[in-house]
Amino acid sequence: MKLRPMRFDLYLGRAVFSTVLLTWAVLVGLDVVMAFSGEFKDVGKGSYTLGHAAAWVLYTVPRRAYTFFPTAAVIGSLMGLGQLAATSELTALRALGLSRKRLSASVAIALSLLTAVMVFSGETLAPWAQSRADDIKMSAKWGNSMAVARYSGVWAREGDTFLNAGAGDEQLLPGGGTKLVLRDVRLYKIGDDGRLASLTYAGSAEHGSDGWVLKKVRRDTFGERSATRETVESEPWNSRLDAAALASGISKPRNLTAMDLRTSIEYRKRNGLDARDYEDIYWSRWFYPVNVLALCLAAVPFAFGSLRSGGMGKRLFLGILFALGFWLLQLFFGRMAGALKFDYRIAYALPPIVMLAVSGMLFRRKSG
Repeated sequence: MKLRPMRFDLYLGRAVFSTVLLTWAVLVGLDVVMAFSGEFKDVGKGSYTLGHAAAWVLYTVPRRAYTFFPTAAVIGSLMGLGQLAATSELTALRALGLSRKRLSASVAIALSLLTAVMVFSGETLAPWAQSRADDIKMSAKWGNSMAVARYSGVWAREGDTFLNAGAGDEQLLPGGGTKLVLRDVRLYKIGDDGRLASLTYAGSAEHGSDGWVLKKVRRDTFGERSATRETVESEPWNSRLDAAALASGISKPRNLTAMDLRTSIEYRKRNGLDARDYEDIYWSRWFYPVNVLALCLAAVPFAFGSLRSGGMGKRLFLGILFALGFWLLQLFFGRMAGALKFDYRIAYALPPIVMLAVSGMLFRRKSG
């Protein structure tokens, strides 16, 4: 099978490019509009204005484009090839002696170019732009009382106390609502003389309807010539720090580069912390191009069969069905890896293998 570029490669590539880009623009555009409308509820908090909301949404576009590209790729590919199949152009190319595998390779080459651009953007432009978006929102809504360090989580100040949390997340409560859980928490209290008065370490700090609660607490208090330590399992923390502000300040793993994720994983393992959330996102980055190409190649056989007699609605439905099925399969294996604690590389390798196996069976059936 010869793989040197031919005129039909450019023709197929152009057809797929145009429909993928159109689908991509629609999906990202809808997401941007929904995100912008969702920011209206925060306008007026602090100095957060409609202009800040617009700037925040625009800075998040590269990340949204990266996220929606796999879905746009499979829907756009099916639509592009389906249009060629509906006008019998794929049949004409087959009559020239081109195999289904050769035509599929042309589609894969075209999508590889866009995938390479997305991988590069996902490691450079998207994290930088997302960081700028978060800075804009935090500085406008909560002023200068919040700061985010690259690997040290979030820092906040309340009076003479400085808080540092290594990680955290918001959890759903059984009766409704959410609570913020910060992990690997350190509280530095500064005395009137400018020296460190006490250092408190807590395994976690939870904010619910009753305020803040510190758990697994170890406190070192420093005097002129002495230091004392006390440990308690749990104690209330009388603080008026805004939980929403802290939640916004925590760097989410999905917004980090692969290099930053790797550094965070090593940091957490050195300190005996759970790094599986970071490992999940880290390995998903490595399998991103594999997933895109596997998903699109698995959908290609439909363009050689029933799509010739189907309309745009049928192609769109099958594209969405394929993308949704693959996403659910990947989510299932990812959750299984987290629950059973097996290697995320296996979890992310299984979905494309399954999809390619299905594609191979469809190819053989349609060739028969």
